Amino acid sequence: MKTTRFFVILFSLFLLNSLLQGQVYEKLEDYNGVKTVTSVSGISSPVSVHVIYDNYVSRKGTKADWGFSVFIEGFDKGILFDTGTRPEIFELNLNHIGIDPSAIDLLVLSHEHYDHTGGISSLVKMKTDIPVLMPVSFSAGFKQQMVSLGLKPVMVNAPSMICQNLYTSGEFEFQIPEEALILDTKKGLVVLTGCAHPGIINMLRKIRNDFSKNIYMVCGGFHLMNKTDEEVNTIIYDMKNLGVVKCGATHCTGEKQIKMFRVAFGENFVELGTGNKIGLD
Repeated sequence: MKTTRFFVILFSLFLLNSLLQGQVYEKLEDYNGVKTVTSVSGISSPVSVHVIYDNYVSRKGTKADWGFSVFIEGFDKGILFDTGTRPEIFELNLNHIGIDPSAIDLLVLSHEHYDHTGGISSLVKMKTDIPVLMPVSFSAGFKQQMVSLGLKPVMVNAPSMICQNLYTSGEFEFQIPEEALILDTKKGLVVLTGCAHPGIINMLRKIRNDFSKNIYMVCGGFHLMNKTDEEVNTIIYDMKNLGVVKCGATHCTGEKQIKMFRVAFGENFVELGTGNKIGLD
């Protein structure tokens, strides 16, 4: 009897895994949209990037915590990029900043780490039935969890248009698959990163090559906490050599490393922190 029960459980697990692996999800495939990016293309009306979740506080009344999330308004869709770590802090900051959950039309996830996905359980209490864009290499279990929460997984592989003047970088193949958000402005591309695990310079080089346009600004986590001063200075040099004008290093970049970027970019350093707003035109 015990042996029979064991094989029944084993078969059930095998069947469940097969179902998860065999699930067919929608794919975002609009590489032709990337070809509309030119030296003169870009947003024609203001866009605002609101920092919902970050390691640092900018606006009184919001809370800082290890994690990252921003809300972008001004496009055809309201875009939430990552959700931070703790659901209660995500919800508190969202409400304090004054972001109406009904304005969130689409969730984009940079990578499958809890400090970028933890707030999803709070989001779905406020709004469900929206697409959630994620690198195709996200785990089957995570994709299925999104379905069970009432979200619609959409797989990202190659660089593609999300809506006019807003793009995904496509998946960067690495031990930790990751994607970045790209905003097209007339001054150049604005790149938003979650943690830049594949390497921030590697990501920027590929983005510039894929989109054939200069990068004006890069903001987000750069994951440089364990890098030496010499290594960080090399990254700063390479970033400027790529033509990056403005930089907003935060989250997992590291406190000492953020200070180095702040000094190197001077007045062109973009402060983030919870409650802050970056205006683009």
